Amino acid sequence: MDDKHENLTLFGRIRKFLKVNIIAGLLFLTPIAATFFLLRLTIGWLDQILLIIPAKFRPENFLPFPVPGLGLIVLVIVLILSGVFVRNYIGNKLVKIWEKIIDYIPIVNKIYTAVKQLIDTIARGTSKDFKRVVLIEYPKENVFAMAYVTGIAVGELQEKTRRKMINVYVPTTPNPTSGFYLMVPEDETIPLEMSVEESFKLLMSGGIITPERKQKQGGNT
Repeated sequence: MDDKHENLTLFGRIRKFLKVNIIAGLLFLTPIAATFFLLRLTIGWLDQILLIIPAKFRPENFLPFPVPGLGLIVLVIVLILSGVFVRNYIGNKLVKIWEKIIDYIPIVNKIYTAVKQLIDTIARGTSKDFKRVVLIEYPKENVFAMAYVTGIAVGELQEKTRRKMINVYVPTTPNPTSGFYLMVPEDETIPLEMSVEESFKLLMSGGIITPERKQKQGGNT
């Protein structure tokens, strides 16, 4: 009886040892493997940029071996040249003409403006359009949605409601360029401490990447 009990205990210890270490190994190796996998996919996708170059001018015709990530180098060079172009006088004028043309194209103008605002928010870290992040009860009571305050309701909109209303944008997941414009009472919103950039990470990951709450000075959160 004692031998049987001892064998069960030994088996339990082995099972616990295997379980604990397998989980620890997964937690350590999975992010590394996922990172390399995503990097490989990204580099492979970026290398497809080289296909826009005429076949006789592509790098493989001049290099004795393939260079992984060469598409990324080409992309960086294109971005730098584009930045230099749009920041000079002629380039700036051409961009304004281009955006005026886009404004006259239905649907395309909405997508273009939304994507431009999104990139501006992520690249600059702040945006005049997204002032702060709040929680609102939406689409029904006791169900909360993350929203961006875009301004304060004024004029007729404010007068008809007879309450202090604010304009908010409720984005969708994982594509924050689409969403809903709502007017909500300011006293019914819950302010969040996270930055706009942190909220975008949370939103685009579907809640997987959750920003850590910053600890307030002089006390615990």
